[in-house]
Amino acid sequence: MAIRNILYHPDPRLKKSCEIVAEVDDDVRALMTDMLETMYDAPGIGLAAPQIGVLRRVIVMDCAKSEDEEPQPYCMANPEITWSSDELSVYEEGCLSIPEEFSDVERPAAVRVRYLDENGAEHEIDCEGLLATCVQHEIDHINGKLFIDYLGPMKRQMITGRMKKRKKERAKSTASA
Repeated sequence: MAIRNILYHPDPRLKKSCEIVAEVDDDVRALMTDMLETMYDAPGIGLAAPQIGVLRRVIVMDCAKSEDEEPQPYCMANPEITWSSDELSVYEEGCLSIPEEFSDVERPAAVRVRYLDENGAEHEIDCEGLLATCVQHEIDHINGKLFIDYLGPMKRQMITGRMKKRKKERAKSTASA
């Protein structure tokens, strides 16, 4: 188990569509374990493999937010939305790859997702509320899409500009340390 480095926007790997996982093997399980550990450490409620530089269709999530709530981790390989509601909902979204930036995003209020778990077993779950938003956000990542892609061009450019500035500041502070 290892905490991995999270890539920050605008890293070109975050905009790439990821490869299908042919088989959930020990390497994929180790990736899922590392991703969960990285997500909890960040802290966040979801993480997709491209956010740690691995271009495979793997996501992890845990939308249990309060400390007294039992963790509810999901590890998903090849997740795909098989149904989405006509009803929409708006959540304020953020992203571990775009820290300190939040914006309202409108998505289907409920979705059905088919995926392979850490043992390679196929599942299909119905998601609503925060879980529906989170799974759609993470699936977007493995398709090369970020939550800021739902925003208008001016707001997206402002966020990207701030991220570039923060990246330069981080590089300077790392170089001088």
